[in-house]
Amino acid sequence: MRVQSLTLAVAGAALLAAPTMSPAVESSRQEPVAARHEGDVRAADLLAKVRDCTQVSHGRYRSDDGRPATIPVCGTREAVFWKADMDIDCDGQPGLRCNRGTDPVFTDATAYQQSDGRQLNAERLPYIVVPTPSPIWDYRASGVRGGSVAAVIYQDRVQYAVVGDVGPREIIGEASYASAEALGIRPDPRGGGTDSGVTYIVFKDSQVKPIEDHAAAIATGERLARLFVRGG
Repeated sequence: MRVQSLTLAVAGAALLAAPTMSPAVESSRQEPVAARHEGDVRAADLLAKVRDCTQVSHGRYRSDDGRPATIPVCGTREAVFWKADMDIDCDGQPGLRCNRGTDPVFTDATAYQQSDGRQLNAERLPYIVVPTPSPIWDYRASGVRGGSVAAVIYQDRVQYAVVGDVGPREIIGEASYASAEALGIRPDPRGGGTDSGVTYIVFKDSQVKPIEDHAAAIATGERLARLFVRGG
């Protein structure tokens, strides 16, 4: 669950205060990011279906704290979607890449949990973050819940994820370490992510159980994406 973006001064202080990373963590964060495309539904075909926006949010979101509110949540009969940046969510189970040493705003909790009761693993599970319900938009009213399936598109890549965490009320555009890594986006929680170019399509009334079953998210996502592209 992301805390609102830090100011430069606070971020600088956090960097100074953070413990030195172990060589294993440092090495893993410098490895090239291996992007991949999941399924056979093309990014271009999905993007063609979300070219126009019928706004379902009652206002617009910011990409980061202090930025102008310019991002609407749009809707169709089958899905809701938004076009934003991608900030890195490293919350949940601590690991080599996601922990208090690598992420100054790390928290060991996610809004939704695995079937065994443990928190989600941001390093391994592709998940996206939705804003906390507010007068701007309540994701639950749009048929979205924990485990809902999303197609996340960046450049020519499509990756399937689940709704796994909840973020600030006025900010949108965030996904787990694993989501960013799979899309070829730098997943470093301190300086990674991308400023724009990410499309999030969440399929209404969908849900993967257990939430941590990524193979099920791919299968469900690909099926719903095909229907979405066909228009029914």
